[in-house]
Formats: sequence, C-alpha cells, structure tokens
Amino acid sequence: MATVTYTLVSSKVFGESDSFRFEKIEVPSPLVGEDLFQYIQRQKGSFDLTLYRQLLGAANEFKEGDEIAGISAASDEDRLKARMLLSETSLDNIRKHSVFTDEQSEYIEGTTRSFQETESGKAIGKLRMKEFRELLLLSTDKEINSLLPYLTSDIIACVVKLMSNKDLITISSKIFHPLAGSLMGSKGYMSARVQPNSPTDNIEDIVWQVFDAWSYSVGDLVLGNNPVSSNPESVAKIEMALYDLLTTFKLENTLSHSVLAHIDIQAEVEKTYNGQTGMWFQSIAGTVKANQTFDVTLEKLKKYASQRKGKFGLYAETGQGADETNGHGEGFDMLIHESRKYGLWRGLKQQLNTVAFEKPSEGSFSEPWVHLNDVAGFIGPEVFRTKEQLVRCCLEDLVMGKLHGLMIGLDICTTLHMDVSLDDLDWCIDQIMPANPGYLMALPTKNDPMLSYLTTSFSDHLRIREKFGYKINDAMWAFFKQMEIIGENNKPSAHFGDPVWMYYKYRKLKGDSRTIEEIYAEGQGCIARVRERGVPIADGYGANHWDMNPDLEQEIRLLYADAKKCLWEETPAQFGKFLPHGIAISTLSKDRKDYIYHPQSGEQLSRDSIYALEILRSKWKKSIPDIQVIVSDGLNVSSIIDEGHLLPYINELNSLLKSNYTLSDDYSVSIDPLFIQHGRVRAGYRCGELLFGDSASKQKKCILHIIGERPGTMHHNYSVYITVAKGSDWNVEGKIDHDITRVISGISDTALHPKDAAKETLRILSSELFKI
Repeated sequence: MATVTYTLVSSKVFGESDSFRFEKIEVPSPLVGEDLFQYIQRQKGSFDLTLYRQLLGAANEFKEGDEIAGISAASDEDRLKARMLLSETSLDNIRKHSVFTDEQSEYIEGTTRSFQETESGKAIGKLRMKEFRELLLLSTDKEINSLLPYLTSDIIACVVKLMSNKDLITISSKIFHPLAGSLMGSKGYMSARVQPNSPTDNIEDIVWQVFDAWSYSVGDLVLGNNPVSSNPESVAKIEMALYDLLTTFKLENTLSHSVLAHIDIQAEVEKTYNGQTGMWFQSIAGTVKANQTFDVTLEKLKKYASQRKGKFGLYAETGQGADETNGHGEGFDMLIHESRKYGLWRGLKQQLNTVAFEKPSEGSFSEPWVHLNDVAGFIGPEVFRTKEQLVRCCLEDLVMGKLHGLMIGLDICTTLHMDVSLDDLDWCIDQIMPANPGYLMALPTKNDPMLSYLTTSFSDHLRIREKFGYKINDAMWAFFKQMEIIGENNKPSAHFGDPVWMYYKYRKLKGDSRTIEEIYAEGQGCIARVRERGVPIADGYGANHWDMNPDLEQEIRLLYADAKKCLWEETPAQFGKFLPHGIAISTLSKDRKDYIYHPQSGEQLSRDSIYALEILRSKWKKSIPDIQVIVSDGLNVSSIIDEGHLLPYINELNSLLKSNYTLSDDYSVSIDPLFIQHGRVRAGYRCGELLFGDSASKQKKCILHIIGERPGTMHHNYSVYITVAKGSDWNVEGKIDHDITRVISGISDTALHPKDAAKETLRILSSELFKI
C-alpha cells in the first residue's frame, strides 16, 4: 500500500518550528498494467478515498502547497509510480470516483455531457488516461473541441498531471476560444488587461495609467482596476471614470472595463448606473466552503449570471493554492481544486450563452464575453517558490482552462517573498509564451503600486509581441493608428510612449479649445502629482521601443531592493512598546524565514502567548471591552515602526471614538493593545477567540488588526482588518475567517493617511458593522 512518512524539515534549512510536520506519500511498486482502483483494492481490500486522494496528489509535479497538505510524493520515483497507476486508469473510472463531493462538484457534473449519451462519448469514457493524453497531443483543434463537452474538471486535471511542459505547450498552442466578434483569444493573438491600480483609489492615478498604456499601444481587452475600498460610492467613481474614457474615445463596444470589487458591490452600483459597469468580476474557488471565504455561493453566481444580458458578461480570477491557504483543502490537491474553479466558470458561461443579445450595429446575435484570469504566483512560497514551478503552474492552468472551453489569460506574477527575481520573471515569460495565453496583465512597470507584487509591464507586452509575433485585437490596433501612436507603416510613431499625447487627444474629444502647449503643461502637472503619490508612469523607452526607459528601470530595481530589505527585516525587540500598556505576544514562527516560508506557523499563537491572553481575559472579569486593538509586524515591520504611521492612526481613532457619543457610550476599547511578532491575519482571529469567546453571548465584539502589508512600494503601507462577531461565534474555533472581515489597506503617511484610515474605520464600525 502507499505509505505515509512524516518528514520534519530541518530547522537549519528552513528555520521551521518543530510543531510543523509534513506527510509525504511513498508508493510501493504497482503491478504491470494496474490502475488506481485495482491498486487501492489490492492494498486496502476496498475503495479508500484517502489513499485515492494521496495517489492523485503524489502524481503532481512537486509544489509546496501539496506538501503542506500531506499529499506530495516522497520522491521522484514515488511520483512516477503514482503516474503509472493514473495512466492505466480509464476516464470513466475517474468520473465515477469523485475526490470530493459538494454542490459545486455536482454542478460541474451536471453541466458536463454524460459519456453514455452517445457512442462517441462511450468510446471516450473507455480511454485510459495515457491514451487520452496521446489523443490530445495528436488531434487537431477541431477534434479536441469535439471532446470537450464530455470532460469533467477532475478528468482534465488528471490528464494534465501526466504531461510534460512540452506536452502542455503543444496542446495549449492549438486550442483557442476567442471572444465573440473579435480575435482576442485566437491563435497568434495576445491581449492585455490594463491594471491601473492606485494605493488610494485616486481617479487621476487610474486614468493616467490608461493613457500611459494606450500611448504604448497596450490595452485591448479590459481596463481592470483593483479597488482599495469596497465602498459602493468609491467603486462607482472608478467605474464611471473608466467608462468615461471608453465613451469619450468611442471604445465602449470594443473593450470593457471592470472594477474588481465583490460582485455584490458591482451589482449594487449597476442599479444606479445601468449598463455602465462593464464586465462583472468575482474571485472564485474550487469548493462550496472555499467560495464562502469570498462570500459567494453557487446560487448567487447563477443569479448574477442571469442578469448579464449584454456583450460584457463575467470575468473571474483564480490561482492554484488559494483554497488550501484559506483552510479549505479538503484533502485533495491544488491542481484538481484549480480545475474545479474552471468547471464552475464553464457552467456559468453555458448559462450566459443561453441569453442572446442583439448587437446594435449589426442586428445579429452572439455570445456574451466570458473570460478567466489565472493569477499563478500571487499567494507566495507556501504554494510554490521557484521560477520553474511558476512556469509549470502557468502551463498547467492554461491547458486546463482551454480544455474547459474558456478564454483564459495569465497573470505571470511573483511575490517578493518568493525566490523569483525581476530577471527571473523575464525568463518565465519566455518559457510560457509559446503556449499562447489569451492575455496578460499590463502595468507601467513590473511592480503593482497597490498590490505590491511583480507582474508584466507595458514593455513586456511590446517585447513579447516583437519576439513571438503576437497581435492584439484588430479594432484596437486601428484605434492606436487613429490616435497616431502607431504610424501607417504599423511602426511606433513620434508620439509612442507619450501619455500626455493621449491626454491631449482626450481633451480635444471633450471639446477643449486650449492650445496643445497649454494642455501639455497641464498633463505634465498631472503626471508629476501621480508620481508623487508613488504610482509610476512610464514615458519614452530605451534602445528599442520595447525597452523600458532606463531611469524608470533603475527606480524599480531600487524599490525591489528596498522591498527585499523590508521583507527580511527582523522585528525589533521593543516592538511591543510602541503603544502604552502594549502586550507582546508571538506565533509559532521560529524566525523570519519560518514565518515567510511557512505561513501556517504565523497563524497559530505560541503557548506562552495563549497563557498571556488567558491572564488578560481573567483580568477583565465581567468587564470585557468591545474592541481589541492588535498590531502585527506582518510582511513589513517598517510599515508599523516608521514615524508617522501607527500613532496617528491610533490617536485619531481614539479621538473619534470619544467624540462619537453613541460609540463612546455603548462600546469600550481595551486599554491593552496586543503586539504580535511574526503575526498573520488569522493570528488575530485566534486572539479574538481567546478574548471574546463565550458560548452564551450574543453581544458583538470586534478586533482591529493592524498589520504590515507586502512591501514593494515607496509607501511602507499597513492594513487594518476589522472583524466583528458575536461572542458565541468567537467561541467556535476556526469559525471566524476572512469572509466576515472588512479591510482598509494602503495606509501610510504617503498613501492613505492614517487619520483618514481612522475615519474610515469609524464609518465601518458605526454604519456597517454595529448597525448604529
């Protein structure tokens, strides 16, 4: 039988706490021709779900996320044996044995054609996985497309486990599902989602990044902003700003916009601004419980899908490891989790395709646009760490998305705490591009000024197009020629890389009668303000038009170096003394390296810390405060200890609470702030459980968890996680999680000012959470 070994990774290698042991799967040699189920029967005497999941996990290419889940192969030899068993297993048998059953898996099964419906379906079901792999490699695109309706998400994930990177590129480069009425998503086309993010949701920051993108002939699929605030009024302002750009340039039927707030918020904004919210976005997961972390249900998604009746339908983001890091691994591997997300999105796409819409200009009918973006490297080293793993993950997800019939793009990205550098990212891009993803992200530089991670820049898009010969949407190429960014010879013009030129064109379309000199002077002033807020704006280029301006390149490398310094900086010994009466506690992370590479260690409190909180709770007796302030170093202790960061927030919040009669009269704040060394967000929930848990209490209690954000911008930002729950809910271990937590992010003296963040905190406490 497959045996489980418990591997204690040496602390000399990873600095790991002794309390974290990872199971690894050893696979004794199978018999010749033996499949998974015959093997399990021989070893266990009957079907064993745990062993089934372990063997499927062991067949994966190695990733830390599977290792942490205890389903990774103990060695390359064990991985090969697991693949041998899988390769002999029929598609029909995989379909009959679900690794995990819930409403979402049943929905995927129900939206997949049965093998028994047709003779061709029966033949497909009888194929062994190794035969199915060969069929995909040797078949034409039309032949593969005829198979897709019969493929469940688990079957798709399983065949991908058996493929080499070369296999994945071969298959991905011949399957395409372009968006209706365009060539985006077609062979030879590679589009861009402009990602105009701002640390403060500043409209000027956002629109100028769009001008910037278009000045480099980048941005043909969607203008997709990640908002800091989920406040509907703030989201609406961004929606309208992006919509204004599209309508002013008469592009509202050519590309879409999307503000990546929760889908509930987008639907709320749509009620006021009918038809102006573009693509509706939602992050999705692979199981019902994992989707609850995003506060979505299958019924909610189906309801919103039924409301999308125009050209621009739905847009999703996913990423391997998200379910596991949110505590919903359910015992099966990351690849199947990811594939089930695509199965969910395929079902919703089918629902949208039943709702025809009329094109105003043509009077004909077509399918709404539905696409998905795989954010492969956003989570961190707990999922995978290396550039080779990033390439593998992107290729796996591309093939799985395309085998689900989806137009899929990639966010080829890395966090600053992974072992992937700026230069490594270029290498990864070159390895992945032959697989022809539908689109990539596009920012002025590789560094996102709000999310603090590394992704693809405008310059990367230009280099890829030059090296691989990829085109962009023909309608947008014509627009760039109309704007004189691209000349009639299809080469960059004198205005290429000049965002002020696009602003000049915008102002003229608005009827501005000023001279070009006056508009240019205004535009340069706008750029100066945007840059002052820490948002890069690219202009010009280097030796080639696809090379970034050398000065901007140097600036980004300096930011990268500062981020690495902040990330690995040890928390000072006096950390717990930054506020009066501060109580210093810690997590199970042994040191900084353990904290970064093994995030679970930063989610659990040490024994001494638990004891300290029990003492604090007993000291309160029956006078339990309503609000507990918690401060964690997080991924950037500088964001907490920098002058002008923490104290202005705390002082302003205290002042606001005292001046708010209702809050000050009814709610009290603990006078003992907690300082957690090596603390993650979930460590705050553990504090809440220990301090507020009471099985009989219906009274709401709140934690305000201040924590250092990912470094990578000039700001050294922190966030405030606001979590309110009844004492009876705090009493249930693990019940409180991200789905009920509100976040205020991007706080520093140079971004969202701490005093303004305190005002927003009070607004949430008074208006939305305490319902006063």
